[in-house]
Amino acid sequence: MKTVTRWLLILLVAAAVAGCATTDDEIGDEEMREMDEAAERAAAEREAERARREAEEAEAAGAAGAAGFEGDALEDPDSPLSERVIYFEFDSSNIDAEGIELLEAHADYLAENPQRRVLVEGHTDERGSREYNLALGERRAQAVARVLQLNGVDDDQVETLSYGEEQPAANGSNEEAWAQNRRAELVYER
Repeated sequence: MKTVTRWLLILLVAAAVAGCATTDDEIGDEEMREMDEAAERAAAEREAERARREAEEAEAAGAAGAAGFEGDALEDPDSPLSERVIYFEFDSSNIDAEGIELLEAHADYLAENPQRRVLVEGHTDERGSREYNLALGERRAQAVARVLQLNGVDDDQVETLSYGEEQPAANGSNEEAWAQNRRAELVYER
């Protein structure tokens, strides 16, 4: 695109020089029309090039999430790193595809920032005995830690802790509250 613009400008200058070289010192109507058309084409090419560059920059900013955000990526509300809760099905410590994708983003961040450490807190809903829920919360926290470590996070960067049913995210004895309480939370050290 730049090459076309340069050639048009060269042609425009050449036409202007050729026009000046005429012996009668007057530019004919045909020459003037050609020069105007060349100038219009050059202006259109420049505008198209500018629009293309702006579109590429906007696309790059979108692909990078909030490329314009300054500060720690953990604080960027548009980053996947702002999400730090993994939810589980009833009586399960299996992580679904959405949870794996989220953990891969956190693993990338932790691998790039080896000085950062994270505590994985495992939680359960209120059903089951206290001992059972502590064990299930530990399995959930360990499952999350394992995914992080399998994606390049150093063992020393991750700790786990089970709260069982002791710190519910939602109060209530219904499926909606239980679903919010079956979780593992990533808590970054300050």
